[in-house]
Amino acid sequence: MHSDDVVWDTLGNKQFCSYKIRTKTQGFCRNEYNLTGLCNRSSCPLANSQYATIREEKGRCYLYMKTIERAPFPSRLWERVLLSKNYEKALEEIDENLIYWPRFIRHKCKQRFTKITQYLIRIRKLTLKRQRKIVPLSRKIERREKRREEKALIAAQLDNAIEKELLERLKQDTYGDIYNFPIHAFDKALQQQDEGSESESDVEKEEEEDEDKEETDEREFVEADDSDISDFEDMDKLETSSEEEQEDEEETEKKAHSKSKGKTPLKGPTRRKRPHLEIEYEKETEPAAKSKAS
Repeated sequence: MHSDDVVWDTLGNKQFCSYKIRTKTQGFCRNEYNLTGLCNRSSCPLANSQYATIREEKGRCYLYMKTIERAPFPSRLWERVLLSKNYEKALEEIDENLIYWPRFIRHKCKQRFTKITQYLIRIRKLTLKRQRKIVPLSRKIERREKRREEKALIAAQLDNAIEKELLERLKQDTYGDIYNFPIHAFDKALQQQDEGSESESDVEKEEEEDEDKEETDEREFVEADDSDISDFEDMDKLETSSEEEQEDEEETEKKAHSKSKGKTPLKGPTRRKRPHLEIEYEKETEPAAKSKAS
């Protein structure tokens, strides 16, 4: 005969239970079918023959129910019902399956189902977001790496300073004509100088191109000065005077043309007027005596 009070008297009331965890303030239960996680008479899955709970398996929620009729068959003790993914439909399914059960169990099942759905939603959101991977590092390795970096930095600074000083001395001819230096460093310095000069020439070309573009693109409208206006007025006066002279010339030509209408026109091509030339001739006269003798 299965009696819930006997089971609770043997397990609870400061008795031994493998699922029980006692703290200073409260007792907890580690049983996976426990509805609330507390160790008390109403929420103990072992001391209640009629019991129900909600469990999550691979992202889906199931309703587990236990009745007294299946107590003799431990393999079929719990009945499992798959709940819908929709929250409202799942609550309706819980109400349908636990319609005649105690109100405490129904309320706690709904409360547990809401908590499970909330943490499932949080899990989905966190998986979609990018997460930082925390990699542990020992302090000993960190200190060793820092020391190596500092030594390498000091060595690099010394090498660069020595190289610069030697190159300056070579340029100044401090050692005379005989040198014993690495050719690689000297070639490297020459390459750096060539690159610097090329970069400067490129920059100058770009600046000149920019200036040319600015000169071609810029258009400005400037207000005219008084001197410019007076120049324009003088030009207008000159144009009017030239027009008056042309009109006078046209009138004189018309008069001359009207006078020449009565005369007969000359035949043949028109002759151009030649300048008047005066020619003088000189004749030499011999004496008469000479002429007679001859």
